[in-house]
Amino acid sequence: MGSTAEVTMQRPAPVAGAWLHGVVRNIEPVALAMIVGMDGGPVRAVPAAGLIAVVSAAPLNEYGEESLRRNLEDLVWLERAARAHHAVVETLARRGPVVPARLATVHSGDDGVAASLAARRAELVATLDRLTGRGEWGVKGYLVPGAASVNAEAASAGGVGTAYLRRRRAQLTAREEHQQVASAAADAVHAALCDVAVAGRRHAPQDRRLSGAPTPMVLNGAYLVDVTELSRFTDLLGQLGGRHPGVRLELTGPWPAYSFVADRPDPDGAVGESR
Repeated sequence: MGSTAEVTMQRPAPVAGAWLHGVVRNIEPVALAMIVGMDGGPVRAVPAAGLIAVVSAAPLNEYGEESLRRNLEDLVWLERAARAHHAVVETLARRGPVVPARLATVHSGDDGVAASLAARRAELVATLDRLTGRGEWGVKGYLVPGAASVNAEAASAGGVGTAYLRRRRAQLTAREEHQQVASAAADAVHAALCDVAVAGRRHAPQDRRLSGAPTPMVLNGAYLVDVTELSRFTDLLGQLGGRHPGVRLELTGPWPAYSFVADRPDPDGAVGESR
């Protein structure tokens, strides 16, 4: 009886790209070894032009252009990736200024990352200089519910149906006026905070399904604040809350300076990128 030799075909390990988290001036190797990257292993440094790009290994069978495009449509995958990416950037920001990369910026290899650092060195250095000694703080403002006052006599004049329509119209008018007052208060709060901050930006208010708040958001501001001015900034925020009782103000942060990095380190040559 003859025998056949079975040949086990081993699949080659997927080629690993480089998921870019951000750019820093320097970081200790021991610190990098303690930061978990996208693949569950530690992140690593790609040095070039006097800067350091912090990257994760990113197998191209999952993070290549086609695969990445499909994965970005998967909300579960996207949320997991966003959390992992942000965790790395946040850890780096606690150690010093960092220029965060856009989510899902993947290069085919370290050479491309290094080349991009060299090509954009002047921009990146200028951004790191601007962020040194500063942090991003968020201020969210939520509408405080107000009881709509309705004139009882006017509302009851006429028949039952007429009274209902008048009462309903008065309630809607009061709600609109309350919203307008809150919007004006948000404008005033933002302007006052910008006078203390180095820079300020207003983002679109978050939907209640995302914010988790029971009332609408009227202010979603981000502020770049000097460490030496932080106490003054927070004191002013408390005063503004007292001046504008129609808006509940909430301070968040510090955050990596996502809002104040005009040009992210997402140079040409990236395999995939989320805009």
